[in-house]
Amino acid sequence: MTASTQLADRERGDGESLPAYLAPVPRTLENLGLRFAWLVVAINLAGTAFGFWYYSGQFALTPAAMWPWVPDSPLATLFVALAIGAWKLGREQPWLTALAFFGNVVLGLWTPYTLLAFADAYAYLPVWMYHFLFWSHLAMVVQAFVLHRISDFPVWAVAVAAVWYWSNLIVDYFVPIVGEPHHTIIPVDRSTAMFLEADALGVIAAGEVTFVLLALFLALAIRVKKCEAAGSRA
Repeated sequence: MTASTQLADRERGDGESLPAYLAPVPRTLENLGLRFAWLVVAINLAGTAFGFWYYSGQFALTPAAMWPWVPDSPLATLFVALAIGAWKLGREQPWLTALAFFGNVVLGLWTPYTLLAFADAYAYLPVWMYHFLFWSHLAMVVQAFVLHRISDFPVWAVAVAAVWYWSNLIVDYFVPIVGEPHHTIIPVDRSTAMFLEADALGVIAAGEVTFVLLALFLALAIRVKKCEAAGSRA
């Protein structure tokens, strides 16, 4: 057993007290992901490379100063690759793990949500690409829920992730700073009427705001439950 696996097992002492909504991934699957951590890192780096290719057209349309806020999903997979890699090297970085958690929850849910909301408009995508995007992003949520095994999510680290993803919300939908809103390009005009009298921009903005708040709640709830478990053992 490696030192990193032993560390994960110690972390699981807290994790076992987490309610199912905070740790929904079966322990066997968590252990498998941690045991093959470098494979998980490699898969996420491959996803990052694919994602940057996928966003290449949007980069061309976006002022260079705003490029860091464009490739949302590729950055999320890069964050998780770096976070798990740092942990495997015995140098877990709480701020990086928190960024990975937020990114994989937010984008892992937002992309399937958007694919469903605009399913008819996405008919131009090959069926295999549509399903690849849908299920690969849901897999990001699964890996996010394993990160409690390697971090206690200190409040300052959660704050770093919250600030980054709130800044992303601002430039994506509300105050683009340079140019137009920088959200991922969708297959309809932003002003297209949708359900509940919302336009397309409102629909995708509502989804991302909801998922950022969800990630914030989950991260802080994990922190609270771990602190409670540590206090009960003291």
